[in-house]
Amino acid sequence: MTTGPFGLSSIDPVLEADLRAGMGSVEAALHEAVKSDFPFVAETSRHLVDAGGKRFRPLLVLLAAQFGDPSAPGVVPAAVVVELTHLATLYHDDVMDEAALRRGAASANARWDNTVAILTGDFLFARASDLLADLGPEAVRLQARTFERLVTGQIRETLGPGDQDPVEHYLSVLADKTGSLIATSGRFGALLSGADDAYVDVMSRFGERFGVAFQLSDDIIDVASESVQSGKVPGTDLREGVSTLPVLHARRTAGEHPSDQRLLELLDGDLTDDARHREALALLRVHPALDAARADLRRIADDARSVLEPLPAGSARAALESLCDSVVTRST
Repeated sequence: MTTGPFGLSSIDPVLEADLRAGMGSVEAALHEAVKSDFPFVAETSRHLVDAGGKRFRPLLVLLAAQFGDPSAPGVVPAAVVVELTHLATLYHDDVMDEAALRRGAASANARWDNTVAILTGDFLFARASDLLADLGPEAVRLQARTFERLVTGQIRETLGPGDQDPVEHYLSVLADKTGSLIATSGRFGALLSGADDAYVDVMSRFGERFGVAFQLSDDIIDVASESVQSGKVPGTDLREGVSTLPVLHARRTAGEHPSDQRLLELLDGDLTDDARHREALALLRVHPALDAARADLRRIADDARSVLEPLPAGSARAALESLCDSVVTRST
């Protein structure tokens, strides 16, 4: 085993070559899927595709397909479907968040306007649906239910926790907004490769747990990192007033740490001010809340790893297990 690509801490060379070939096919099909007879639609649709990204969801489709026939005809189209769906949600998210940047480039809403961004997202959803039609009714139903969870999670985030514990509410929202599509990625790969039904279920459950862990890792990096490690400037969530897990833990234990009063004053105030933002970020970096968030991350990543136990030993399972390691180590 060697240190490998795709965010994997180690990967078998034969599996790596198979994944590289598969991802090449996915990339070509993804660019084909965003073509349009109307040049402006093609330009806006290519905007985020050309910006790159981790392509983690299609990678998980290909990894899950290793437990069946990875060359089965529905595997690559399914990988394109999940990436198109993910990209479409990003167009919509940037409108809701009034984001100016996405993947280091101007967001679609900033480059054009909100209407163009929303309609481009809709166009990508339509292209994903067109590909799904060839994958059978079970795949269509799974995508519909996934989309329902994505929307429900966004609505629940918008409404807030209400009487629910804010940390538990946040984790359940992440399961809908992030975990559901990653769960579907794992399920698609196993299902369309003809893998055993038990493996299909394992990959679905793994994907949801890992998806939550991956987002928590980004939350921690946003606070703890001094560099642009997660693809955005450190403290971006804090500046935008987004209460991620470290902030929620700090609020939950308010009064137990000497800096809590000042930290809460800053969190409840204007963090677009550079000096206040720097101070809040510095206080959070030494606050026990950050360790509490890391403990949650380790717990959920360990849970994801335990789900993999029924899978046959081999390079594909080892690669999935290494993802559970890397999602923790990237945020420490």
